[in-house]
Amino acid sequence: MLPGVDCFCSLEKRTTLCLGFDRLVVCFQNKGAMNSLIQLRHPQRGRHVALVDGEQLYLLDQYRSVYELAWAAVTTGEKLGEAIARERTDEVIAYEPLYSGDSEWSILPAMDHPTEPSRCRVSGTGLTHVASAKNRDAMHVQDAKQVDEPVTDSMQMFQWGVAGGKPAPEIIGVQPEWFYKGDGSILRGHGQPLEVPAFADDGGEEPEIAGVYLIDGNGQPWRIGMAAGNEFADHVMERKNYLYLAPSKLRVGSIGPQLIVDGPFDDVAGQVRVERGGVVVWRQSITTGEKNMSHSIANLEHHHFKYPQHRQPGDVHIHFYGADAFSFGAGITLEHGDEMVVEWQGFGRPLRNPIYVASEQEGLVKIRTL
Repeated sequence: MLPGVDCFCSLEKRTTLCLGFDRLVVCFQNKGAMNSLIQLRHPQRGRHVALVDGEQLYLLDQYRSVYELAWAAVTTGEKLGEAIARERTDEVIAYEPLYSGDSEWSILPAMDHPTEPSRCRVSGTGLTHVASAKNRDAMHVQDAKQVDEPVTDSMQMFQWGVAGGKPAPEIIGVQPEWFYKGDGSILRGHGQPLEVPAFADDGGEEPEIAGVYLIDGNGQPWRIGMAAGNEFADHVMERKNYLYLAPSKLRVGSIGPQLIVDGPFDDVAGQVRVERGGVVVWRQSITTGEKNMSHSIANLEHHHFKYPQHRQPGDVHIHFYGADAFSFGAGITLEHGDEMVVEWQGFGRPLRNPIYVASEQEGLVKIRTL
């Protein structure tokens, strides 16, 4: 077994993914009703967490962040659903004014580390969906003559996932692609702009679902839930050379508005679109979930959390599971003020973020010596 790690557990379903170099076991227990949480901030009252119930948001009593709520659950052994029910108050906030920006309250990212953003690690896995692999492959083929040559590295990695990304129980599957986006300072919530910095070549949406994880005091990873996300990346930079993938991912990204703590992830349908001046300039149906992926969630989780540095007590992990469509692949260039909309069935209201293109010129970063 991995040192210090026995299993991954879903706080609500008590799903246990016992991982090691010699076994991968999945067992389901105590499945509960679906809960959806949202993180809020008020200029005077500060942070709060609310339970989403249709068009109403019921504030929770004791805990001011999902982090605090989840930490209490893993510490006491209480099921997350029970803690939510116990902490629900009668104080209600209307969802629509909040969602549209007509409220004193504002929406925060669906999960974060409330006091130490550097303790939140944001990462992702690419080449997990058929369409994403085709888009990446097309970006890395430089001219038509290459079409008849051996497959690109991207397509080869995708094919490895198809062949070995969904192993049988007790078997470790093929390692997927992995990338780092940054710490919690890059997270944005619903309605907040996603910035294309001065040093960037471009910025484009990537509609995904992100897994949300907490590492307990013993170094045990727990999956709290999942949220809609816009991973956002610089596709022009990546297209120059696939070795630029790493810096192309060092951008802001968004998750939310809601965190689904116990929803299914087998076959999820959705839609992504780009609106310019209130007019839809591009849209596409999208799918995700294990049925549509070349890797199982258990395999993605194993290969992320097998590293000891990813199991530091108290850390939060936000991990994007991959996308199957983005406007750049359709030849769309996003402009300043465009609004990106990501909607997944069963994952709450659509996640909307405008794009902000920095107008200043890139400046040289000068380093001082002591």
